[in-house]
Amino acid sequence: MRLYLKFAVAMAVTAITAETVSADRYVVDTGSPRQSISHFGASDAWAFPRIGAWPDEQQEQIADWLFSLETDDKGNPLGIGLSLWRFNLGAGSYEQGDSSMIRWERRTECMLRPDGTWDYTKQMPQRHFLKLAKERGVPYFLAFLNSAPVQFTDNGLATNYGRGGSINLRDDCYDDFADYMAKSLKAIETHDGIRFNYISPVNEPDINWLDTLQEGSAATNREIGRLVKELDKALDRHRLSTEIIVMEVSNLKNLIGRNEHTPFAQGYALQQLFTPDSAAYIGNLRHVPGLIVGHSYWTNTPVTFMASLRRLIRQKCNSLGVGFWQSEYCIMDNDEEIGRGPKFDFTMTTALYVARLIHHDLVMADARSWSWWRGAGEDYKNGLLRIYSNDTKRTGWAVDSKLLWSLGNFSRFIRPGAVRHEIVRYDESGAIVADGDTEPYGIMCSAYRNTDGSWVVVAINYSEEVKPFHIEVPGMDGHKWTMYRTSDIASENLAKTGTVDRDTRLAPRSVSTFVMK
Repeated sequence: MRLYLKFAVAMAVTAITAETVSADRYVVDTGSPRQSISHFGASDAWAFPRIGAWPDEQQEQIADWLFSLETDDKGNPLGIGLSLWRFNLGAGSYEQGDSSMIRWERRTECMLRPDGTWDYTKQMPQRHFLKLAKERGVPYFLAFLNSAPVQFTDNGLATNYGRGGSINLRDDCYDDFADYMAKSLKAIETHDGIRFNYISPVNEPDINWLDTLQEGSAATNREIGRLVKELDKALDRHRLSTEIIVMEVSNLKNLIGRNEHTPFAQGYALQQLFTPDSAAYIGNLRHVPGLIVGHSYWTNTPVTFMASLRRLIRQKCNSLGVGFWQSEYCIMDNDEEIGRGPKFDFTMTTALYVARLIHHDLVMADARSWSWWRGAGEDYKNGLLRIYSNDTKRTGWAVDSKLLWSLGNFSRFIRPGAVRHEIVRYDESGAIVADGDTEPYGIMCSAYRNTDGSWVVVAINYSEEVKPFHIEVPGMDGHKWTMYRTSDIASENLAKTGTVDRDTRLAPRSVSTFVMK
């Protein structure tokens, strides 16, 4: 049966030609620009303190897959061209060892010693990978923290064990924590030549972090506002132009309201951080752009709710003149449609599921940036790459996935500064189809114009059928689209599949990108 399925899919893809015209027309509305896209990214969390010390050959391959913009001799991309790399700035749980109460592979080093001196040899494997990213043209870097350094925390740990819903930071250490962040950025710029565009001082403060085995801290909006004000001053003192990104909530509901499962009185982050009469207001600080940042966990099922929540986020952000980033996502227990989080999935099942979420974040919420959680991970659906290590953990290898390449259908071709445009769908009678660019179990498509004038259309076919597809840009008649596809076919990993005009077909269970120069 499996061989027959592969043969049937191969025959269907082979049959995709420009001979059949779609009854419906997908037309890019060049007169309706939406948000500007800043970047697509992933993070170095947990795996890269090991990967960054592996032999060069393994590191170079991983860096190529994640960051390269080069192509092979057939025009196929060598990598997905991520344009943002998120660096996990450490809190010192590694130096505490088992007493940290954190799993060994999730501990982080800290350049600042408890006695106040600095050790600039810390986090070297991660910092090495920053250089590999820069060498491959990654233009943006972000440093994020899950905890303050342990010497500044209320319980002496980088996790919230034994505490409540307030920030795990001593009341007299807000300025010390801010100075640590600024000095760390300055040190990495001085020693490694990496300038950080962004710093994210808190991560998922709407979780209690009481019973986890990783770094983390809760925080109220007022505490975040106080910390950001100290960080803004520290960046000025150290003459850094780095922007402060807040607040990376775990649940998007807490941006504009309150998630019913949030264990303490938190939520309404957008209103409290960016309304001038709020005690937590930070919108007037020099290093704070008009951005609110959140994670898409727990808010993608059912699909009707996924769409409605994101439309509401767009509406609320627009009312305050604030942009939105989606900065972290991986598969969790609520993702029952694809078997939840355990067991890494190399197939299109997870790839399509995530592509659908990316589409909704970009099209419904006007997300200006989109990032996956881990660049590489183990036997769980949280890495773009699946890594394997030997017993010493000093070397290993990575295997790519359809998830990696389908993210590349967006990140490789939609470059920083691209502007999204609406797509209007017309049925056979010429009538406009409401929300015609989004069929959650059929075709979903979105359009972008890069700063070099090129047009990019990403089309997802979630179904198991070949779908006719007609795409046009007014005034661009006669121009050809170059097509790149990720599908169930083993060799189709962001593969260049030729050129087409306005009419083609979409392979079943595929993500296709059309580029018009």
